[in-house]
This record gives sequence, C-alpha cells and structure tokens, in this order.
Amino acid sequence: MSQIKILFLGDVVGKIGRIAIKKILPSLKKTYKPDFIILNAENIAHGKGVTENTLTEMMDLEVDFFTSGNHIWATPEASTILESKKFPIIRPANYPDNVPGDGYRICSIGAYQFLIVNLMGQAFMKENFDNPILKLKQILEENGHQKISGVLVDFHGEATSEKHVVANFFDGQVSAFLGTHTHVQTADEKILPNGTAYITDVGMCGFANGSLGVDLRNVTKTMLTQISAPHEIPERGICQINGIFVIIKPENGKAQKIERISKTIEIK
Repeated sequence: MSQIKILFLGDVVGKIGRIAIKKILPSLKKTYKPDFIILNAENIAHGKGVTENTLTEMMDLEVDFFTSGNHIWATPEASTILESKKFPIIRPANYPDNVPGDGYRICSIGAYQFLIVNLMGQAFMKENFDNPILKLKQILEENGHQKISGVLVDFHGEATSEKHVVANFFDGQVSAFLGTHTHVQTADEKILPNGTAYITDVGMCGFANGSLGVDLRNVTKTMLTQISAPHEIPERGICQINGIFVIIKPENGKAQKIERISKTIEIK
C-alpha cells in the first residue's frame, strides 16, 4: 500500500441515514476502494446520540471507525460505550479530562499507523470547551515519538471562520482537516499550501427535504409559536449522502487528493 485511501461520511442522522448508508456503501466501496471508512455518529440514534445497536449496525457494514460531537451524550448508553474498547469511537478531545472516552485514537491501516482526532469548536457553542488549537498541539506533541503515517482531524464546529483558522494553523501538520456539525456540505474542498486536505463541512447523511435531517413541520411550528416541539426524523423519503474521499501519501503524511461526495437515494 503506497497510499492511504480514506472515505469519511458526514453526520449520519437517524434510521433513514443508516438505511441509506446500508444501500449506498457497497457502490461507494466499489468506486473508491477505501482502505478505511470513518463516519460521524453523533446523530446516529434517531437524531441524537449513539447506541450499541446502531454502532453495531454500521460496523456490520464494515465501517471501521466513528467520530462524534457534542450530541454524543444524548443517550443513556453513551458513557458506557465511550468507556468500552469494544467500539472504535471517540468523542471530542477538548472536553474536560474527566469525561468518559478518548479524544483520539491511533489506528492501524494496513502497515501504517494513523492518528484520528476529534475536536469541538468554541465559536457559538454554549459549552465551555478547551481551546482546540492548544489541545491539538498537545496531542501532536504527545504522539510525536510514534511512527505515524497520517493524521485526520474531525473538527465539529459552527463557525466557518474558526474552521479556516484552525485548519491553516495546522496546515502541513495534519493530513486531513474535515469540518462537521452544520449538516450543510460546503463546496470548498481543497489541499492547503502545505499539504493538508480541507473542507469546511462534510455535510450529512440524512433526510434531504427537511431542516438538517429533521422534518420541517415541528421546526416551523416552534419558529411560529416559540413553543418547543420535538424534532421528528422521517424514516422514508429522499436521503442525501455527503462524504469526502481523501488519498494520503504515507511517506510524508501529505494529502494527494480530496474529492467531495454528494448523492441522493430514495428510502421507501
């Protein structure tokens, strides 16, 4: 293996997103022949959080690894899942140190060791997260002695400006810097001057004709009345599949290619 080929799928939202992944992943694998498949799972259990069953469902499809975000804690199982080594999942690294789970993992991809890091942005977030630049610097320094052939960062944040700043700060130090969280895929995929593959937001795998994967009716009702109504995730309809395909050169950890994936599939 002279290249590391990674397929990264955006936030998977609920059952419709999981069914869509099941239907479309075989063709994506045939087209891209990835060495490693990652998906963001923070919304995988009916819109918020994770469960053992939903993660197992994706692992049975040969998904290799899961990143997450601030919604990871929405289910009672979350802390147990994150504390267990049974599931290849991480939570954002810039949560306090006493929070369950790992903020990064080193994974084997063929003969290579690959570092995957999850981070939260600070801008427009109600939580008081640690500075993501300082946290990522710390992680890279702590693992500097390791023979690592590449680094991928899932940066889960609201602000496009923050993602640009942090990505460019680490240009050349990480192989891929992929934004998540907004569920809206951006069209700015590029390789930065020093070799880091970048996109502001990968997008989502979820119900297409709603608001960020959520049915419009209750969202609209809340906006009109200011009375909170529960989010509903449709189980049928048109589902969008957003992802990124990245090729990394293991000899120097630089990105060779980044390709944006955007498809739709009908779930009946």
